[in-house]
Amino acid sequence: MRTQKKMLPLLCAMILVSGLAACKDAQQPKQSNLPAAKAASQTVPVAAAQKPLALPWPPAPNGNTVLAPNLLADNYYVVLDGSGSMLERQCSGNQSKIETAKNALKEFAASVPADANLGMLIFTDSQIRELVPIGTGNRQQLAEQVQSASAAGGTPLHEAISAGYAQLEQQAMRQLGYGRYVLVVVTDGQANPGHDPTEKVRWMLDNTPVELHTIGFCIGTDHALNMPGRTVYKAADNPAALRQGLADVLAEAETFDVATFQQ
Repeated sequence: MRTQKKMLPLLCAMILVSGLAACKDAQQPKQSNLPAAKAASQTVPVAAAQKPLALPWPPAPNGNTVLAPNLLADNYYVVLDGSGSMLERQCSGNQSKIETAKNALKEFAASVPADANLGMLIFTDSQIRELVPIGTGNRQQLAEQVQSASAAGGTPLHEAISAGYAQLEQQAMRQLGYGRYVLVVVTDGQANPGHDPTEKVRWMLDNTPVELHTIGFCIGTDHALNMPGRTVYKAADNPAALRQGLADVLAEAETFDVATFQQ
């Protein structure tokens, strides 16, 4: 029965490609991005609960959009703080915070289900650099790119979150809005003046089903991205808490095994 339910949106999408765009609306409400089978079996985090959206989401695919092979895939996009303060050693034992974050993110990437899409960028004050485009089969590449990442400068959170969201929106167009969309932010500080992400985050939460999960590393809970009831925020003051915060992001994934993060 579960398999049959999952096939319905896929069959609907095939009809949509042939020109019957109304099929999607009849099959699944626009305000929900969870397939019916998942909605029946999973507890949705408060930040991802079904809600009426102010605008249709995602934007309609254009003529150049290639549909994803798996319309029901979960999607995770990581925004990693590469500011200069990540070179400090607080909360990290005998290594820098950036090294601790790298190790945790490599474990996280290895634990993301193989059929889920994963991507990552890192930001410094001088650039926002995508380490790995969102996709599958990229876990080893991501681990290698993360390991080579360095930290310097400030914290342009608004621009970095906007860039990460844009990648999820593009993927949503390829999946016709089906699946789960999660933006994961790992940061150890507040945004620089003029780079406050609050307005962008509120727009995203009001107009899209994208979830925002933030792990505040060594900064407590007083952070702009901590919006109780809207975002998921975890304060981490040691490497184990950072790993667990990332593990919690995958709590809705059926194949998630927390034992990976307890070794």
